[in-house]
Amino acid sequence: MWGRFAGHRLLQLIPVLIGVSFIVFLTMHLTPGDPIEHMLGQAGRITQAQIDELRSHYGLDRPFHIQYGLFLRNAAVGDFGTSYSHQGRSVSEVVAERLPATLELTLFAFVLAIALAIPAGVFASLRPQGPFDRTATVAALLGISMPGFWLGIMLMIVFGLRLHWLPISGRVNLALIPQYVTGLHTFDALLAGQWAAFWSALKHLMLPGLAMAAPMAAMVMRMVRSSMIGVLAQDYVQFARAKGLPETAVIGKHALRNALIPTVNIVALQTGLLLSGNMIIETVFQYPGLGKLAVDAIAAADYPLVQAVVLIYATSYVLLNLGADVLHAALDPRVRLA
Repeated sequence: MWGRFAGHRLLQLIPVLIGVSFIVFLTMHLTPGDPIEHMLGQAGRITQAQIDELRSHYGLDRPFHIQYGLFLRNAAVGDFGTSYSHQGRSVSEVVAERLPATLELTLFAFVLAIALAIPAGVFASLRPQGPFDRTATVAALLGISMPGFWLGIMLMIVFGLRLHWLPISGRVNLALIPQYVTGLHTFDALLAGQWAAFWSALKHLMLPGLAMAAPMAAMVMRMVRSSMIGVLAQDYVQFARAKGLPETAVIGKHALRNALIPTVNIVALQTGLLLSGNMIIETVFQYPGLGKLAVDAIAAADYPLVQAVVLIYATSYVLLNLGADVLHAALDPRVRLA
């Protein structure tokens, strides 16, 4: 049943991804600017014959529908073509270099957001309108309202430039880069037992991770608080208390499980926003991840690279929603996996 449900949802994702790829492909081709001119901008005197040769080499002289058909066929097997702005390297190779950095930052921001949001939401729901609830609500409103780039800059000024506690750019001290295993510097440093590299990588994650985690933590905290208040008023929770169960068991086993059901979809959506929002945060902190790569590729009119990155983001987003649907069904037995 679970396999059938997941398979059915995966089939529904195929037209979504095709639609996203077409929109991105069309948008890039309608964007002002010529990628060949960007490539040859610093090359000095170039003849029209050389320009035409490059257009033919990259397939830019073909009709739009032919270009899109070839892109779709190649993308289906993981071939996104050649990057215009990385000395002719394959897009897959360039993306593979930057992807671990973005995965590490996103994972760190996700863990930080959940670790802050769920306990805060639960504690706030236990005494609505109390001091902690009011403080958490104000903090959540600030987290939702503040633009990511502004929060990132403020964190850089306070903790980086004024207090000198944390670094404001990069992934790790260049003298401490751990041996490559997974591409995630914190994990690689732990595997190698390089504690100095681990702390350096962790400190480099702090500021961009907090800037990314703040909006997600605020949204999840508000949802957990609202759901918990509703669940704690239900009869089965009152009955559990009347039976003499410890308050921790009532909250953890009976209330929190059901309160998390509507929270799952919010978490999935917010995790998708973590991926899309990292373009801004990575640019602010000069963090060498996929988001920074996409911004640079847009500036260079590097069509294949932009298309690949956006398609990766779109695929991740829809897969997160699929995971949320499956987890929702696992938490709520009333959901029928027909």
